Amino acid sequence: MKIAVKTLENKDAGEITLDKDIFGIEPREDVIHQMVKYQRNGARSSVAKVKQRHEISGTGKKPWAQKGTGRARAGDLKRNIDRGGATVHGPVVRDFSTKLPKKVRQLAMKSALSAKAKEGKLIIIDDAKAKDHKTKPMAAALAKFGFTSAMIVGGKEVDANFARATANIPLIDVLPSQGANVYDIIRRDTLVLTKDAVNDLTEKLKG
Repeated sequence: MKIAVKTLENKDAGEITLDKDIFGIEPREDVIHQMVKYQRNGARSSVAKVKQRHEISGTGKKPWAQKGTGRARAGDLKRNIDRGGATVHGPVVRDFSTKLPKKVRQLAMKSALSAKAKEGKLIIIDDAKAKDHKTKPMAAALAKFGFTSAMIVGGKEVDANFARATANIPLIDVLPSQGANVYDIIRRDTLVLTKDAVNDLTEKLKG
């Protein structure tokens, strides 16, 4: 499948042929959903933590006799009812990450790319480079494309001036090709790929 290539000024710069097995499949929304859950689970952090009984500092010696004192039985003074004792059923550090097969992750990325192409929200540009790091001219250039929310994927490395120029533009994200992911692609309305990004993603998903 062929698609037009534009310059950063939204001028014609030829055409590019996209692999139909990557950009032209029938999108699987269920697989995309699984991938988003996989990514968001992996991003979850767990910092709340209380000390449990085995982590309390103190002796393990029995504080008083089992019988005859009139007091309740006690094995040590690390119980939750003791001052400075453990907390029962309190929060602990957890790993929320889940597993997802590689082939399913690849299918999710293909589905995300194909969905954008099918919706007409895929734009290919020849390069993503800027002469300087000024935001105003970059915002004016991107405005010519007519989108207000976009994920821009460059080559293996993002041009420093381009990254700085787009950093303060709302709803515009920039990533290198190796950082392209399903969640960031679908959370923005339009997907913008450079020709290098197309080649990198095609090579990665063909493997």
